[in-house]
Amino acid sequence: MTITNERNNEQLTIALEGRLDTTTAPQLEKFLSENTDGIKDMVLDLEKLEYISSAGLRVILGAHKQMSKIGSLKLINVCDEVMEVFDMTGFTDILDIE
Repeated sequence: MTITNERNNEQLTIALEGRLDTTTAPQLEKFLSENTDGIKDMVLDLEKLEYISSAGLRVILGAHKQMSKIGSLKLINVCDEVMEVFDMTGFTDILDIE
């Protein structure tokens, strides 16, 4: 999985490419823990994310919980395959998805 990001003052946009699964979830978790100081708004761009497993869902849910205390988390450009997983797991009711 490839993680790219762009920080604009208190907003962080993170683009994920590839697969977010048990192998790559720790990479995203580490990135989030090291790069979210001072961030009030986080955007996850999932346009190029091909697959998400329960491990990936756990990391996104953790980010949602963290950001809901200090700001917001929004997911954008979610592909159909990943959106189907969000629908099946009820994440569409929890997360802000555009």
